[in-house]
Amino acid sequence: MPYVAPVKDMLFVMNELAGLAEVVAYPSYAEAGADVDLAPAILEESAKFNQDVVAPLNWPSDQTPSSLKDGVVTTTPGFKDAFAQFAAAGWQGVIHPAEFGGQGLPKLIATACFEMVHSASLSFALCPMLTDGAIEALLTAASPELQEQFVPQMIAGEWTGSMCLTEPQAGSDLSMVRSRAVPEGDGTYRIFGTKIYITYGEHDMAKNIVHLVLARTPDAPEGVKGISLFVVPKFMVNANGSLGERNDVHCVSIEHKLGIKASPTAVLQFGDHGGAVAYLVGEENRGLEYMFVMMNAARFAVGMQGIAVAERAYQKAVQYAKDRVQSRDLAGSPGPVAIIHQPDVKRMLMTMRAYTEACRALAYYAAAAYDAQHAAPDETEQKANQAIYEFLVPIVKGFSTEMSIEVASLGVQVHGGMGFIEETGAAQHYRDARILTIYEGTTAIQANDLVGRKTVRDGGTTAKVLVQKIMQTEKDLAASATEDAKAVLKQLSAGRMAFEEVVTYILANAKSDAKAVYAGSVAYLRLCGLVLGAWQMARGLLAAQRLREADPSFYDAKITTARFFAENLLPQSQALAISIIESGQSTNALAVEQF
Repeated sequence: MPYVAPVKDMLFVMNELAGLAEVVAYPSYAEAGADVDLAPAILEESAKFNQDVVAPLNWPSDQTPSSLKDGVVTTTPGFKDAFAQFAAAGWQGVIHPAEFGGQGLPKLIATACFEMVHSASLSFALCPMLTDGAIEALLTAASPELQEQFVPQMIAGEWTGSMCLTEPQAGSDLSMVRSRAVPEGDGTYRIFGTKIYITYGEHDMAKNIVHLVLARTPDAPEGVKGISLFVVPKFMVNANGSLGERNDVHCVSIEHKLGIKASPTAVLQFGDHGGAVAYLVGEENRGLEYMFVMMNAARFAVGMQGIAVAERAYQKAVQYAKDRVQSRDLAGSPGPVAIIHQPDVKRMLMTMRAYTEACRALAYYAAAAYDAQHAAPDETEQKANQAIYEFLVPIVKGFSTEMSIEVASLGVQVHGGMGFIEETGAAQHYRDARILTIYEGTTAIQANDLVGRKTVRDGGTTAKVLVQKIMQTEKDLAASATEDAKAVLKQLSAGRMAFEEVVTYILANAKSDAKAVYAGSVAYLRLCGLVLGAWQMARGLLAAQRLREADPSFYDAKITTARFFAENLLPQSQALAISIIESGQSTNALAVEQF
């Protein structure tokens, strides 16, 4: 089935839940030409490009992945041309500053475009995703000279970016990074070392690749405090901006993977022939701080990948369920009917739909908070939104990606035996989704961040702000007094109370019994995703009730989906609260040798 971008739902979320009108009114976005009327035109163009150009490559790319020969990576047929069209149309620069050739539009608008390209093809979209992160890191920490040298070409799509953190002995623990950066005395450095799992670390889709590399200088202290960040271009850049000789960085292999097969995941070797020429980004020993800018951008983006692949899996499952005729309707029918008439198939499809819509709403709400953090005229408003955005990032990343695996698995189940057959394409979404809970920080890493940095560090202040916002929605539901609103209110109130109870437990025990608290960290992340997702769905229900007469079919579906989420998925939050508060001891009870 061809991918169809859910533009109508995206615009509903942007306008009714994420506050697009308020976002585009911020002076910097207004100056860039952003307004409410522009968003539909941008989304329609993005939908057309991704539906017509990128999406048709998804299944063939799984069958003909990228290949390596003599150090040269050749990407899937069609990728190079599609990326050239992507760059020429300006999609790489949607969110980036106009002064470097970008469009300077809000993250909220860019997020919808970003979701579409990932729904069209996760493998393809990883290249612009990593480039976006590299651009953001350079704009945050690099000197004006480095920015001018590299950023415009990256925004133009002439060059791409990569993120070189991981080493064979250093996975998530970056304190173990051992790549060396030796100063040359002329302001440059020479890099020596091996980096693994480098997405689009080598490819044929752009003229140059700008590697951002973590390494240690000779006098650097041990641990994460001794890591610096460097720019290492694949080809050296001459004074006039033209490309010079090849730098001393080479691809020695690419990985054979379960999913996202067309995205080349490279092993890069730096310094086999005298050292790769590198340029320091910012100050020495502050590399991890700078890289977190890129990592946070990438973590939000990976959460959007989860939503994107869930949407694609849902669409495929719906079409199959409408086409597959088998068995009679339980209510009685003269002959076999399409399986979509069966209650359990509807349950699976509603689960897929509700999860995807809730995660989309929460992610777009977070994107709007990011925009307010950076563009609101009032500093107090900026700080408040920064706290909310930072609290939501690990949830968007962790919950949306875990959700995507469940949704893609349900997609296979809807197909029955045909879902297990590769030719239907359902299995590809399941395989592609599996990496999302792992790279850019596993779910456990996101959950630990949510507990330690986002809940304990501020004494639960941001969590309590969100509780107050949920309680306001509860008041609005009570005032609405429709049967649907009453049903959602009942479950949302119970979920919110479970959230409050767990936050209280975490704050009371994080220092005195850390292992017990962190044993429940992933469950806490899931609880947050369920409750905050339900909150957004409840807000959507209220908006849909208000707008219903304009399009009864669309808005009735929004109301029903919100109620389904509240009644079928949100009750998990209460069980999760019990497990978080009571299971820490049993989780940690067995000695290592007992496993």
